[in-house]
Amino acid sequence: MNVFDLPPLAALLDLAFRGLMALSAALTPLAGSAAAALAVVLVTLLVRILLIPVGVSQARAEQTRARLAPKLRELQRRHGRDRERLQRETMQLYRDEKTSPFAGCLPLLAQAPVVGLVYAVFLHPMIAGHANTLLGETLLGVPLGAGLWSGVISGSLDAATAGVIGVLVVLIAALGEATRRLFRPAPVPEGAPAMPAAALGALQFATAVVALFVPLAAGLYLFTTSAWTLGQRLVLRRLIPPAAPSLRAARPR
Repeated sequence: MNVFDLPPLAALLDLAFRGLMALSAALTPLAGSAAAALAVVLVTLLVRILLIPVGVSQARAEQTRARLAPKLRELQRRHGRDRERLQRETMQLYRDEKTSPFAGCLPLLAQAPVVGLVYAVFLHPMIAGHANTLLGETLLGVPLGAGLWSGVISGSLDAATAGVIGVLVVLIAALGEATRRLFRPAPVPEGAPAMPAAALGALQFATAVVALFVPLAAGLYLFTTSAWTLGQRLVLRRLIPPAAPSLRAARPR
């Protein structure tokens, strides 16, 4: 069962669709046949702007992780052979510091409904019982509903579709590589809870893989989100620089 067939969600999805189409119509005098693609990019940017507080929360969580890294390494040195005590002391350290190994996760979960709703507009050929005409609009002659993998499976893949989506996938992968190089996560001591940032680079590359399987409209959303996220993290790193690591070892117990 498609959850977006449920009346409340279908109504929200239809509202988002109509807003996108209205924006596309307004942009047509300026962007011509690329108006719908530009509308996708602008709506994605609007969503990311509204979610800036989430990025700030994540930056502060990364700052805390950097500050606690030496203490976590010290705990690993002391209790590495006693996994149960290492886990207990690690959690106590987080309690003493009034933080959590999962700091930054709740804002991510909070943004999921908004992001999911907007992203769903780019995936569903039918919305609230009517055709999703957004996917029939084009970018450089390629329908926004066209997909690389679906074209391969159906045998309908043409050079234009392969070229446009291929370039988009390469750009997303390049953003993933830039993110991986610029934001290498600090090593996590053995036995400490896994940190969400540790998978950041892998998630960025996973985004490029996802772009191979989704419609072009969704690929534009993924590219715009990846570019915004990288830029936002660069800005926040200057505004909220990583804290100097705490040199005071965790207190013995």
